[in-house]
Amino acid sequence: MGSMKSCSTVIVFDFDLTIIDCDSDPWVIEQLGATPLFQTLLPTLPWNTLMDKMMEELHDQGKTISDIEQSLKTVPLYPEMIRAIKFAFSMGCELRIVSDANMFFIKTILQAHDLLQYFTEINTNPSFVDEKGRLRIQSFHPFIEGPPHGCSLCPPNMCKGAIIDEMMRKSLEGESIDKKQFIYLGDGTGDFCPSLKLGDRDHVLPRKEYPLWKLIQKNCDLVKAEVHEWSNAKDVEDLFVKLLKPELF
Repeated sequence: MGSMKSCSTVIVFDFDLTIIDCDSDPWVIEQLGATPLFQTLLPTLPWNTLMDKMMEELHDQGKTISDIEQSLKTVPLYPEMIRAIKFAFSMGCELRIVSDANMFFIKTILQAHDLLQYFTEINTNPSFVDEKGRLRIQSFHPFIEGPPHGCSLCPPNMCKGAIIDEMMRKSLEGESIDKKQFIYLGDGTGDFCPSLKLGDRDHVLPRKEYPLWKLIQKNCDLVKAEVHEWSNAKDVEDLFVKLLKPELF
C-alpha cells in the first residue's frame, strides 16, 4: 500500500449506516410512532416520495419540526467515528458526504455532535420547511418532471456515481501534478456505482456483510480501487490512521 498525501485526499462518506449507525429515515418514523403507516405505504411509493408523504402525515398528526429535530439528536453516532472524522480533518483531508438521506436530517445530526464544520460539501436530497411548518423532502435528481439520470444501478432520485464523477472532474481543475486520491465509505447498494468510479490509486471502504460489501465480493473484477472492509466505527478510525499515516505501520 502506497503512502497517501493527505492534503490531496478527498474522503467521501455515505451517511446512514456509515457515519451514523442506523437508517435515519426509519429511525425518525419509529421515534415519532408512525411505523405502521410507513409500512402500509412502503409498497406504493418510491422511498424519497414516501418520506415526503410521511412528513406530511406527521405534520397532520401535530408533530412539529422540533419533534423531528429531537428524534434526530438521539441517533447512534459513536465516539470512534467522531474521532475518525476529526483525525482525517486534522491530516488535511477534504471531507464530503454523498447520501440518499436528506439535508435537514444530516445537518441536524451533524450539528448536534458539532461535526458540520468538518465537511466541505454535502450532496443529498434537498429538504426545506414550508410556510405551514412542514418538512418537505425532494429528490436530488428530479424524476417526476423529467427523465431520471439513466443509471440502472442507482435509485431514480440519486445516482451517487454521477456525483463522484463530477467531484473527480472538478478535482482535476488546477491540479498541475497530482490528481486527488479518493477514499469512499459506504454500506448500501447505492454505494456500488460510485465505487466503480474509483481508480487504482483510490480506496473503497465497504461495511462488512452489508450490500456494498457483498456486491464488491461478487464483482471484485470491476472494482479498481483498493478495498478495505470494516464492521464498526473503531475499524474506520483504525483504517484512517493506516491509510493517512502509514509510517506508523
